[in-house]
Order: sequence, then C-alpha cells, then structure tokens
Amino acid sequence: MQRRLHITLFTLLTVLLIVAAFGDLLLGTTHISIDEVWAVLVGESTNANYIKIVSDLRLPKIIVAILSGVALSVSGLQMQTLFRNPLAGPYVLGINSGASLGVALFTLAMPMFGVAQGSLLMRLGLTGVAWIGSAAILTLIMALSRKIKNINVILIIGMMLGSAISAIVGVLQYLGSEESLKAFVVWTMGSLSTVTRGDIAIFAPAVVLGLVLSVVAIKPLNMLLLGENNARTIGLNVGRSRLILFLSTTLLAGSVTAFCGPIGFIGLAMPHLARLTFRTADHRVLVPASMLLGALSMVLCSLVADCVAHSSVVLPVNTITALLGVPIIIFVVVRNRHRQ
Repeated sequence: MQRRLHITLFTLLTVLLIVAAFGDLLLGTTHISIDEVWAVLVGESTNANYIKIVSDLRLPKIIVAILSGVALSVSGLQMQTLFRNPLAGPYVLGINSGASLGVALFTLAMPMFGVAQGSLLMRLGLTGVAWIGSAAILTLIMALSRKIKNINVILIIGMMLGSAISAIVGVLQYLGSEESLKAFVVWTMGSLSTVTRGDIAIFAPAVVLGLVLSVVAIKPLNMLLLGENNARTIGLNVGRSRLILFLSTTLLAGSVTAFCGPIGFIGLAMPHLARLTFRTADHRVLVPASMLLGALSMVLCSLVADCVAHSSVVLPVNTITALLGVPIIIFVVVRNRHRQ
C-alpha cells in the first residue's frame, strides 16, 4: 500500500515538474506562444529571436533551477540526518560563509587591479573564489572531524566559523567602494539567469558527482538514524561516511552557491516536506523525493519571479524562496510540535 502511494506521489511530482518547467518557458518579458516555444524545442522554429530567447536564456535558467533545487534539498537532507538536527541546512558547515568571504575579498580586490565589474574575468573569478572558499571551509571541518568524534561539536564549530566569517565580510563591506559593494550585494541576492551554457557545463557535472556520492551514502544515512554509536556497533565506518557526506554537501551546496549565489530555504524545508508527504524515514525514498520537491520548488520560484517581473527587471530568487519558504517552514515546525 505504501509503495503504491510512493509511486503515485513520484508520478504526480514528476508531472508537476514538467508542467511547471514548460510554463516557465512561456513566461518572460517577451511573449512567446506555446506553439512557438514547442517549435524551438523540437528544432522546427525559423525565428532567430525566439530561438535565442528560449534556447539561450529561458531553457538554461530552468536547467539551473532544477539542478539547484535538487542539490540544495539533497544536501539539506544529508545534513539533517548526519547532525540529527531538524534545523540543519546545507550551509550548516559554513559553506555559504566561506563562499561569501571569497566573493567579498574578490569584489574588493579586483577593482584595485583594474578589473571592471561585469567583465568576463570578474564573472569567472566570482565563481572560482566562491567555490574555493566553500571547499576551504569544508577541508577545515573534515580535518577537525578526524580528531573530534562528537558530531554536535562539529556542528557548533561550523556555526561559529560561519559567524566569524560573516563578521569579516561585514568589515570588508564597510571598507569597500560603492561599486564593489553593489556587486557583492547583487551576488548575495542569488540569481538563476546569470548562469550561462558554458557555466552549466561545469555546474552540472559537479552536481551529478555530488548526487552520486549522496546515492552511495543512502545506506549509511539509514544506519545513522540509529545514532552514531549504534551505527558503529552494526559495522558502519562513521569516519568514512562523514567524509562522503561532507564531500557530497560541498559539491552540491558549494556549487550552487558559487554559480547562483546563496539561496536559502530550499535545503532546510524540502527534506521536511519529503518526510511529511511520503511518510517515511527511509532515505531510499527520501533522497529521490527531496530531489523532486527541490527541483519543483525552485522552478516554481522561477515561475513566480517571471510572473511578477516588470519590464527587464526580475526579482532576486532569494526573495521568492524566502516569501514562499517561511510559511512552509512554520507549518512544518508547528505540525511536528503537535505530533510530539
């Protein structure tokens, strides 16, 4: 009975994702009919403008939305299970803060060397330093985890590192120029539309590799539900499992942060929605369920942003995720509280 329910839910979510993605292809500052969009997708369109808009602008944005939603939701699920903390998200280890520090340093330093804001070097540099910053923090956390066995201590250290880095970023913002501050603030708002086809060629493999690691970690995640001590007694190599989960989280959340900026809510709320919707704690179900819910939520956020877009201005994705996410998180917290 439960398996039939899961199959039904997976089918429904897949259909909703396809419908939402196609709907997002139709929306934008330029009106394009359904027939014209379909003609572009199947390669039968002769309108160069429509081909450029759909193939080079709207389709990459949808792909990025799906990849981002999948990556953030799965990394959030992993962190919540590993730390046994319902409020743990993909950035709990300081990944977001590390990326922010790298971007803050880069946007303040590059103008001093004559690199203009918005140039190709600046665009590539922002992505690179965000990734490096995320990886640097994770490397530090992994080094500490070899000596610290208590996972809660690692959680606290990650949070403290994030707070310290946020303070440094605040100082850099205070000292920065108006132009560099604007570039940094724009990055922190998050964006799906700034990721190009060339970026996707790097972004997608990184996310896929992170997802492969998350699939490898499904059995360890189920064992960790019993607690680390109990998991050890039944043969789990906790140290190796932590390493796999940390690497997966860095590839997933770190890549999203590097290419799209820090996107909140998805990684925190979607795992809870997956548990509530599918009524299971089995990660063999929760991992694909979180993927679908994360992808659907990000595509819907993109859809809402396009619906309220005015002229050539599109609302930052973080604005939409926050507006949609807060009610969901409150609902999850209240419902869980009543169940206890």
